[in-house]
Amino acid sequence: MKLIYDFHQTMVDNGFSLVYEGEITHQITKAFTAIAENNMITEAEDSRVKKRVFHVMVECLQNLTKHSEEIQSQEPIKNGTGVFIVGKKEDAYHIITGNPLSNDRIIPLRDLLDNINALDKDGQKKLFTKVLKEGALSDKGGAGLGLIDIARKTGERLDYHFEPVDEKNSFFLLKIKVTRDSDEY
Repeated sequence: MKLIYDFHQTMVDNGFSLVYEGEITHQITKAFTAIAENNMITEAEDSRVKKRVFHVMVECLQNLTKHSEEIQSQEPIKNGTGVFIVGKKEDAYHIITGNPLSNDRIIPLRDLLDNINALDKDGQKKLFTKVLKEGALSDKGGAGLGLIDIARKTGERLDYHFEPVDEKNSFFLLKIKVTRDSDEY
């Protein structure tokens, strides 16, 4: 019981309003956006902020669905599963995702994220257009457009971390900040 209380307190301390671990489906995506919408209506959130938060949530949930990999470790993890957290603290919403992936995918993903983070708004727009025109799709159907678009829409760095699971796999964590006072989008 103490674990549950501690978890609850951690959620409150960090402003988490939605925490989910499991398989991500279309129905889950619809439910999460409905919950977020209700929370933002209750707080009379600006429509521009709502749009950005929804956009980031949907992109993140799609990434979890497409790119979460099945891994065999002490506790096997199925494809399409992950962690999804939404919170609001002070002047920003935070969307945090986590999913398993094989270590051979870390370097290309890290390179993409570092490239996105190194670019200014204009550079991100050019990269988005270039990938849209020329981007080679991965075996999972992505070319990084979602991540580039998230950075463009939020104007924020994509904060990430790879936590080793075992010698073959890691857990990819991504944190995205959506400020409430931005004029973007």
